[in-house]
Amino acid sequence: MLSRSLLRSTLSAAKANTRVRTFKQEDQPRLRIGSTAPDFKVDTTEGPIEFHKWIGDSWTVFFSHPADFTPVCTTELGAFAALKDEFSKRNVKLIGLSAEGVDSHKAWIKDIEDITPGLKTFSFPIIADTDREVSFLYDMVDEEGFKNLNGGIVQTIRSVYVIDPSKKIRITFTYPPSCGRNSAEVLRVIDALQLADKKGVVTPIDWTAGKDVIIPPTVSNEDAKKKFGEFDEVKPYLRYTKV
Repeated sequence: MLSRSLLRSTLSAAKANTRVRTFKQEDQPRLRIGSTAPDFKVDTTEGPIEFHKWIGDSWTVFFSHPADFTPVCTTELGAFAALKDEFSKRNVKLIGLSAEGVDSHKAWIKDIEDITPGLKTFSFPIIADTDREVSFLYDMVDEEGFKNLNGGIVQTIRSVYVIDPSKKIRITFTYPPSCGRNSAEVLRVIDALQLADKKGVVTPIDWTAGKDVIIPPTVSNEDAKKKFGEFDEVKPYLRYTKV
């Protein structure tokens, strides 16, 4: 197995030779909730993928990392990998990204497996974004990193995109490199989104599965009675029910 120092020196040489175009802010997609997630072709630890084809009819959690062999990211990838069965129950695929190569990612995975209690096998792909194309498409860099996209040190920030089967972006999170993510929160918002899509409800502050939900104001009391049965009207615009 290549040493980490050799992997990094090989990566640095590769980066110097993989620049394919100049990154300009005016060319960057404006991604909002409801935008179609940009498609791309890329190499990963599980082989080449076309992103939209890879998503298929699943939901997807797509998240980036500042670099391989970084402490916070190692704990994050381990936590998500340990919850893979929970995501699978919700028809959710996981995919990570770091702006380093596949060999580096594969070496890093061994560390992730070592430090994560109960994790025997890491089992979702990590994108090798050595040319920074995907980081640019999804704006996965901070202000200083964007200035360096065309040459210099670039570390992706901790971006998270929840993408539905129609390839629409449903939720985004952005964390600075110093702050670890909350895997339970990602599961919680997926539960909320899927319930809203299925039942036509919205969820209140701190909602978790099994708690009361809110009937949207666009639904009349008469229709709410037909659809949900009993409900609690706290205010004319705030009505709680169970699903």
